[in-house]
Amino acid sequence: MKQKLELMWVGKEKRAKLEPRILIEDPEKSYHADKRVSDNDIFDNMLIHGDNLLALKALEQEYAGKVKCIYIDPPYNTGSAFLHYDDGIEHSLWLSLMRDRLEILRHLLSEDGSIWINLDDCESHYCKVLCDELFGRFNFVSNIIWQKKHTRSNDARWFSDNHDHILVFAKNKEAWLINKLPRTEAQDKGYSNPDNDPRGVWASGPCHAKTPSESAIYPITTPSGRELFPPPGTSWRFSRQHFQELINDNRIYFGTTGNNVPRYKRFLTEVQDGLVPLTIWTNDEVGENQEAKKEVKSFNSKDVFSTPKPERLIERILTLGSNKGDLVLDSFLGSGTTAAVAHKMGRRWIGIELGEHCDTHCVPRLKKVIDGEDAGGITKSANWRGGGGFRYYNLAPSLVKFDEWGNPVINKDFNESMLVRALCKVEGFNFDPSPDVYWKQGKSTESDFIYVTTQHLTAQMLQKLSDDVGESCTLLICCGSFDGKKDSYGNLTIKKIPKAILKKCEWNHDDYSLEIKNLPMSAPDPQPSPAPRKKSFKKLPPDSNQLDLF
Repeated sequence: MKQKLELMWVGKEKRAKLEPRILIEDPEKSYHADKRVSDNDIFDNMLIHGDNLLALKALEQEYAGKVKCIYIDPPYNTGSAFLHYDDGIEHSLWLSLMRDRLEILRHLLSEDGSIWINLDDCESHYCKVLCDELFGRFNFVSNIIWQKKHTRSNDARWFSDNHDHILVFAKNKEAWLINKLPRTEAQDKGYSNPDNDPRGVWASGPCHAKTPSESAIYPITTPSGRELFPPPGTSWRFSRQHFQELINDNRIYFGTTGNNVPRYKRFLTEVQDGLVPLTIWTNDEVGENQEAKKEVKSFNSKDVFSTPKPERLIERILTLGSNKGDLVLDSFLGSGTTAAVAHKMGRRWIGIELGEHCDTHCVPRLKKVIDGEDAGGITKSANWRGGGGFRYYNLAPSLVKFDEWGNPVINKDFNESMLVRALCKVEGFNFDPSPDVYWKQGKSTESDFIYVTTQHLTAQMLQKLSDDVGESCTLLICCGSFDGKKDSYGNLTIKKIPKAILKKCEWNHDDYSLEIKNLPMSAPDPQPSPAPRKKSFKKLPPDSNQLDLF
């Protein structure tokens, strides 16, 4: 059997049993443009305020396999958020917290999707190994080095920290096709047409190969009559026959006088499909931290987000990893950069942010984008003029609460619709109420349905339901109580709520964030036990009875 390599850490075996919460829209915070700016305006983007692990769990059922590109910028675990924890402890906790999130993120990715993880040196290498385990080592694409600042920190103890890592993994590298970068005017300046070739502008390259081949070492004659061999230690790139064919096709340039060393002509029309991206991204190409902070100041000058990312960086990622209309997700939204850039680029987006930044940064920033009042970032290059909108969601409270005596009860804040939606998620059904049949509130297949009620169901009621369901369908009933035996009806499965669902989840657990206050305290180190005293035995004479010792 092939050995599976995996990263091990303290507490890896401990797994949270997440409650699949429902999302509640807050219409007062949702925001949409007054009118369409274009036919491609997107209005149903999602801004979710709440714990990102619970939010991801809430999205899992509906959006599994639908997200094309994920970008996350999680806490770097540099110690600032884990001040009171030993390095080994906080490292293990960070890995567990990231593992739980990455597992769901992978499930959300489409088969041809990719995830981009922004980290620094503190955890990036461990995260790489963790992702090797979760996504498969074969699906690792690249480690991009981003120059996040250009200045030197002379007060640094060892090295000036000027870069971040962006780990790129595909859901399935065989299915994922990375886009190319568009060519720039600067890159096209090297093309010209000194010989007026009707095929257009071209750039030239050498005709010799660095790795020589004996069969490709031969003389050629320039139009001026000069005989040339390839430079010493090299050979021509082409066979003698092919070289002549290129000359006949005016693909070889010998200079204006016809006496120069031959150069191979490559026409711009042949390379206009774009550029393969490099693994080093400089600040002049994609921006840096200071540029990002200036962008944040334009909509919140009083509270500048501490670690924003420049819009040009996210634009580069979404250019390579998605197309117009694709769904983009950021579960550590921060100041809202990913959502703002995705909106301007015509992508659908989902953003999740736990803290107050959701209201103080994300909402005002996205409003400016939608109103066409955001003049910074990529607005000009994307030709953005406003439009579209988003819906603002909060996580619903836990379905199960505990009364003053510690007994589990259904949350009284849940109305009928919320209760049905919640039970559908918990039981793995799609919420899809029928307008005609009261007991068809959700379904798992075309013939398997769910019915939720807090009422007591009598035997007569159950029999009537069984008759209505018929032999071709099945029905899961979640009710407060019922009469008779639950296995008396072949097409019905009957469960009491909340008793039947108590073991499914960690109920009434609202915060799985990476903040220090929400992390469990480690157990104290065990004190070493005193070493046992050695027994001493008196040496007996040879003729003694040794059984007396026992």
